[in-house]
Amino acid sequence: MEKRVTFSRWSIGILFAVPQLILIFTFFYWPAGQAVYWSLTLQQPWGGGNIWVGLDNFRSILSNADYWNSITASLTFAAISTGLAMLIALVIATLTDRQLAGSRLYRVVLIWPYGIAAPALAMAFRFILAPEAGFMAVVNQVWPGFWDPGLDGTDAMASIIVAFSWKYVGYNFIFFLAALQAIPRSLIEAAAMDGSGVIRRFWDIQFPLITPTIFFLLVINITESFQDSFGIVDIMTSGGPANATNLMVYKIYSDGFKGLDYSGAAAQSIILMLLIIVLTIFQFRFIERRVHYR
Repeated sequence: MEKRVTFSRWSIGILFAVPQLILIFTFFYWPAGQAVYWSLTLQQPWGGGNIWVGLDNFRSILSNADYWNSITASLTFAAISTGLAMLIALVIATLTDRQLAGSRLYRVVLIWPYGIAAPALAMAFRFILAPEAGFMAVVNQVWPGFWDPGLDGTDAMASIIVAFSWKYVGYNFIFFLAALQAIPRSLIEAAAMDGSGVIRRFWDIQFPLITPTIFFLLVINITESFQDSFGIVDIMTSGGPANATNLMVYKIYSDGFKGLDYSGAAAQSIILMLLIIVLTIFQFRFIERRVHYR
């Protein structure tokens, strides 16, 4: 029989839980409560406290065409960057799992991008993808005007998607490689002896067995694309051109700290939180059905 840890006095258990409860309250519940309060009030000019306005901030935001453009841009960014990062990571992890030449080196090198801070990553890609310098300057010499993220919104969106995806390829690679290596080699060898090719073995055996990992990374990547994209957008495009890359998380910053609309920014943060919750529930409700846990 498994032994379970018990406390002679209930107060001992409470003492162990108190530090964690303090951290949760300090860094989650208290900031979230403050955001809700600010979203339902309006700060008076020149100080003097906040005036209760109810849902007026939300009505003002949801009636703004620029905000709906920000939502569209965020959803586009999340979908493409998540798909790109996961697909590339899965291909690389599959090739590494086959013990190709240099696979041990790849395991180490491919993890590094995730350890790079977003601002440093954005600075590097800002130079690499600049139309007047770096790699894309060579492309523009062959096809003049082909690439200009400073003027073309599509190019700007593509640049931040590439930078964000490159960072999360390393993160996804770690989990995909671990999931592939956890598959019993006897299954792969048996399928090979039956005459199955590499692609058939992957699709019929490996892919179904790593669906729990795929689902986990899907949830994490989509969530992070809404939250962890601020540094890349701020340095590479600053939300431009013409608000083409003004993602929700960056709009919260620009409206709150640049426009000094703290109440509106708080309301936007609540909407962003609710959107992430809805997307997560949708994934657990519909996508998880296709996950094979056994």
